[in-house]
Amino acid sequence: MNKLRQEYLHFLSFPRDMQILLLTNLIYAFVLPVIDIFVGAYVMRNTQDVKMVVIYQLAVYTGIPFTFLVNGFLLQHIGIKRLYSAGMLLSGISMAVMMSLGKLSIMGIGVAGLMMGMSFGLFWANRDFLALSTTNDSNRNYYYGLETFFYTNTYVVVPVLIGWFIEGTGQWGWFGGDRVAAYQIVTAMVFLLTIFSSILIHRGNFENPPKSDFIYFRFHWLWNRMQLLAILKGLAQGYIVTAPAMLVMLLVGQEGALGTIQAVGGILSAFLLYFIGRTAKPKHRIMIFTIGLGLFVLGGLANALLFNATGVLIFMVCLLLGRPLHDIAYFPIQMQVIDTVSAIEHRNKFAYIFNQEFGFFIGRLAGCGLFILLANNISDTFALRYALLIIGIVQLLSIWMAKRILSGCGQLVPTREVLTPQSPDIILEKQAPGLLG
Repeated sequence: MNKLRQEYLHFLSFPRDMQILLLTNLIYAFVLPVIDIFVGAYVMRNTQDVKMVVIYQLAVYTGIPFTFLVNGFLLQHIGIKRLYSAGMLLSGISMAVMMSLGKLSIMGIGVAGLMMGMSFGLFWANRDFLALSTTNDSNRNYYYGLETFFYTNTYVVVPVLIGWFIEGTGQWGWFGGDRVAAYQIVTAMVFLLTIFSSILIHRGNFENPPKSDFIYFRFHWLWNRMQLLAILKGLAQGYIVTAPAMLVMLLVGQEGALGTIQAVGGILSAFLLYFIGRTAKPKHRIMIFTIGLGLFVLGGLANALLFNATGVLIFMVCLLLGRPLHDIAYFPIQMQVIDTVSAIEHRNKFAYIFNQEFGFFIGRLAGCGLFILLANNISDTFALRYALLIIGIVQLLSIWMAKRILSGCGQLVPTREVLTPQSPDIILEKQAPGLLG
């Protein structure tokens, strides 16, 4: 209890806005596993077509960058707290639209996917800026470690509870044995959580980004490297969201098993990730990054070699630990680059958050495209078996790119503030290495 109290006091030592943002994300963390896992399972169960699941995901990914663009203009007139809460609420509405469809057609799935993409666009665009503006490089490992601790635990608890609830509906005849009714009840619970998290975010004193241009086409060379890293990250995102649901429904067959697999090793990994975020320094990010990507390859290899329930179990355990490790390292690197390049180019930081979404989009499109290409030209089974391994091996290039990015940040000495009698404005100057000492 004394140790818990110490951790709580450590949490309270950070700025109030950072605390509120973390607590809001904690509540919304109960929603994300439902969206990531069970919406895909719902489409799979009602269409029996893995390509329909990927089409839904493509619609989601198409809606995200479009909404990032719209969000940039809306921030000129609407408070960021309202836009952030609108994104959370829209995710619940999108699920409700999906569950209300009698028969899942390509058109219906496309509309529901676009709405979900719009909700993600509003959520992530504003969440990334708020995380950037309420943290600094020294506390970002802790921020993402604690946030990942929340997400990892909910990705363990929520799938178990909801998976067995949906499966129990069919086995024990709850609600007349109608699984669709069970999905609808889950959707209603999700909507209530989004309302609660939307109320909490309004307790913070968050400021909008400055009213300035945010659309640019030419950037500093360091940011171009960061975009290549974003494409490689998006490559896995394009397929990893739907892959677990498709593999489990095909090789294991029940939503309850889906939840149980998510629970294996999850609690242990959550505490490990919190410890890493609590103790790791910026110099450890490449090592964390490498371990996360290595686990992804290991899981993809197990799935490719075994392609049975055991292979899925190994893959899910590797993913449960590898994915958050990758994120703990990636996002602080991203924010360090934004801090560095925005000072050099004198641009709104939201411009970089907006621009990076297109890097993610290109990668996601390539990941989904790879799966569809393999499924159409070879077979669905081949795509499910080998696409993960192919993507994991390609992603190993991220380690080399991340090293080059951090090396570039080290060469660009942090900016300094220069005040002159003639101009009280702050002038940000790029300095050559070694000239500030």
